[in-house]
Amino acid sequence: MDPRVKKLAQVLVHYSIKLKKGQLLKIQGEVCSLPLIKAVFEEAVEVGAYPYVKLNVPELDEIFLKKASRNQLTYVSPLLKAEISKIDALISIWGSENTRSFSGVDPKRQATARLAGRPVFQKFFKRTAEGSLTWVGTLFPTNAEAQEADMSLADWEDFVYRAGRITSADPVAHWKKIAKEQDRLVKILNRTDYLHIRSADTDLKMRVKGRKWINCAGTENFPDGEIFTCPIENTVNGYIRYSYPAVYMGREVEDVRLEFKNGKVVKESAGKNQDFLTSMLNMDKGARYLGEVAVGTNYSIKKFTKNILFDEKIGGTCHLAVGASIPEAGGKNKSALHWDMICDMKKDAEILADGNVIYRNGKFVI
Repeated sequence: MDPRVKKLAQVLVHYSIKLKKGQLLKIQGEVCSLPLIKAVFEEAVEVGAYPYVKLNVPELDEIFLKKASRNQLTYVSPLLKAEISKIDALISIWGSENTRSFSGVDPKRQATARLAGRPVFQKFFKRTAEGSLTWVGTLFPTNAEAQEADMSLADWEDFVYRAGRITSADPVAHWKKIAKEQDRLVKILNRTDYLHIRSADTDLKMRVKGRKWINCAGTENFPDGEIFTCPIENTVNGYIRYSYPAVYMGREVEDVRLEFKNGKVVKESAGKNQDFLTSMLNMDKGARYLGEVAVGTNYSIKKFTKNILFDEKIGGTCHLAVGASIPEAGGKNKSALHWDMICDMKKDAEILADGNVIYRNGKFVI
């Protein structure tokens, strides 16, 4: 086994979710991520926890989404509802053999199935917000994601492990240092009311007073490196152009432009896959509202890879998600959708807090 896999498993179990003896841990991922699944499982057993594994099979999901009746698409298993209420910890391991598994599925059927799962989605957010469920999502490098990023597998593995500082002598020390640095920014932003994001193709205003800024340093996503909050739902006004392609559920949407009025997306356009974009925004009443505003702070990630785990953390970018708010940050918007889209802020761009520039051309200036 690649020794970096074992090291990553140790960080996930002991730092990210702080797994304890006697806790019930669910580990989920595709078969291609088995090396990391096994390493995490072994680490959890040594802790004295009760781990179990759910292997995801995209081919089965594809069959279901293409052939299921409406009753089947909207059915939510009571076992799934019980599971999300009972587990103490969850480690989601991403990594796929085919990142385009659902390209042939009708977007409306995808939206229907996603909407049906909203109660489970909301229960997950509620439990993580209250601290009764610890969770982390990470990625095991595979050929499919390497191809998406235009890299060889070896280069992709190096990229993934460098982004999490797994190659350093003490990754946990690094992430604790990041947490301390970001805590200073969070304390300043928690006093902010008006937020204004400006760049060549973006002029977006919103209020965030009373919402909590969250310091992300490896405890829910790994690798990490961002700070985020949820805007007050009906205060978002203006327009934004996302500089990078927006990727969701295996679909790539290019040149996304959104116009907001009193919080709601009133006009959307895309250079590619606009029908998919509109289908997702029409998923439910909350899908056209902004659920998150965030700034990426991981300057070890310099390349866009079409993988949101890394791309939303790119130092010098911001990302804003349409759909569900994060209850942990005080957001109230409810939706089955949560779609992060990314803007490059490294040139002719700034963020103002209550009229004062706090961020310019990819760096905080406070």
